[in-house]
Amino acid sequence: MTLDIAGATAGTVASADKILFADADDSDNVKRTTAGAIAALAPVTAIGSIGGGTQDIDLSTGVRSFSGTVDTSTTTFTFSNPKAIGNEDIFTLRLTNGGSQTVNWPASVDWAGGTAPDLTAAGVDELIFKTIDGGTNWTGAAILDVQ
Repeated sequence: MTLDIAGATAGTVASADKILFADADDSDNVKRTTAGAIAALAPVTAIGSIGGGTQDIDLSTGVRSFSGTVDTSTTTFTFSNPKAIGNEDIFTLRLTNGGSQTVNWPASVDWAGGTAPDLTAAGVDELIFKTIDGGTNWTGAAILDVQ
């Protein structure tokens, strides 16, 4: 495998080599991997304050990590422009105070147990969504009350 990192000399990495990278302040801006792809962690798109209504998660920009705060009235999320059928597409949504208001998800989201999770009213939840069929069906999972 060829290793190409901006500002570094390219080299070859054997398949069994373990590669660990961190920036100078060790702030975890880099993925650590064993004999695989190395990439900087994707930026988070801040949706900001979500004052109800419809909030579209547009995946056409390539961003796969979003964050927002639910603060007033019902919010309905939609997902648009996932990768084409046959390509896995995953994104995360870090939602603050999601349980403080009603949050609706697309009917195409399949949740464990068959129902959407009860989100944290005063705290942070991490939601993960995955599709392999161009967004026809999504699998949703949640890590609730992240500290």
